[in-house]
Amino acid sequence: MNAFYPFLATVAAYLIGSLSFAVIVSRVMGLHDPRTYGSGNPGATNVLRSGSKPAAIATLLLDALKGWLPVMLVQWFGQPYGLGDGTLAAVGLAAFLGHLYPVFFRFQGGKGVATALGVLLGISGWLGLATALTWVIVAFFFRYSSLASLVSAVFAPVYYVLCGGILWYTEAPVTAAIVVMGLLLIWRHRENIQRLVAGKESRLGKKKPVAGTPVAGKPEADKPATGKHAGKHKGH
Repeated sequence: MNAFYPFLATVAAYLIGSLSFAVIVSRVMGLHDPRTYGSGNPGATNVLRSGSKPAAIATLLLDALKGWLPVMLVQWFGQPYGLGDGTLAAVGLAAFLGHLYPVFFRFQGGKGVATALGVLLGISGWLGLATALTWVIVAFFFRYSSLASLVSAVFAPVYYVLCGGILWYTEAPVTAAIVVMGLLLIWRHRENIQRLVAGKESRLGKKKPVAGTPVAGKPEADKPATGKHAGKHKGH
């Protein structure tokens, strides 16, 4: 029974993380599926390319919430059920993995930046704040969202270890979970890293493809013709 509650909490956290709010919010607000245009990434940044800032903000907040909530539930109610630091770490990582590989959306998820931030805020508000501030500083000076995310992914575990005993107690399972999230974030940004090295990465504030533009790497001919253009052939 002692192993049942941690297992149940971890599975529940994964299922919560699997709620792809970029897709859900877009459907509710009558927008294009964010997986079909721009970068194809179901995240707040790509939802912003639909032209709806409210939808992008809602996606960002909900993606962060689904990382924060499972961690906080363990901290609030876990003690009577024997849910300690190991469960807290597992729950945070599970919510993050749910976003990356959502069971409800064919395991095609986003990059996890907002959800990871939510997990960090759940672990410690100060840790989340320090990581978010790192993102803002790098994004402000270099104008690359991906670079800001990569630097934040590297610094989050550093902050957690260095400030242990000052702002929070450092626990080995939590440290491991934060390191794994950072490594996965870097892995999910591998294409962005290639573009950064090649000098082809888009800067913040630069006009980006809007909804209706094919996903990067997919030819426009792959899209089915609709409306008044239906029936027109490629050679016309």
